[in-house]
Amino acid sequence: MQKDTLNQAITKQEQIVKAIQANDEQVLKIIYQNNYYKVEQFVLKNSGTIQYAKDIYQEAFIAVWQNVKNNKFTPKNDSAINGYLFTIAKNKWMDYLRSPKYKKTESLKDFNSISNLGIEANNYNDDKDEEKLKMVLNAYKQLGESCQKLLTNFYFDKKSLKIIAKELNIEEASARNKKYRCMEKLRELALNKSNIGK
Repeated sequence: MQKDTLNQAITKQEQIVKAIQANDEQVLKIIYQNNYYKVEQFVLKNSGTIQYAKDIYQEAFIAVWQNVKNNKFTPKNDSAINGYLFTIAKNKWMDYLRSPKYKKTESLKDFNSISNLGIEANNYNDDKDEEKLKMVLNAYKQLGESCQKLLTNFYFDKKSLKIIAKELNIEEASARNKKYRCMEKLRELALNKSNIGK
């Protein structure tokens, strides 16, 4: 891009910044609509859902709006605002993926899918689901050390059965059978606990 064209582009970005600072609804709406799809695609490709994408994008958009209003942003190229918005959304999503909240949600999804105990990951704050989670975790504590280690490696550390088998110095088929037996034991312990007092 030639210097004159770049200067014109930056001038245009500066005009956009002024419009954002003035709360120009039309400009804000255009920026919002033009950038959402890219963020949605990024979140979907990185273990997210459309609802997560919407939430993250809204947070990022508000952050950009506040930073521009507080003069914490200076355009340096022809797509500065768009790039800035995407970077903030991307960073927010990556932070969320590393957060304990995400890990807890994913762990509950794992337990739900493997034990059929009805734990819904999306509603893990509900008393009923907290009770079911405690039930599974208590059952988990009663498993032998080798079962605990295998299930932790597979469901929480996301290791493949091939790697687990190598670490345990056994065949992959044996590791698969062992995982199945450990899950059956976990299910049995948890369901026994749920039937106590009925």
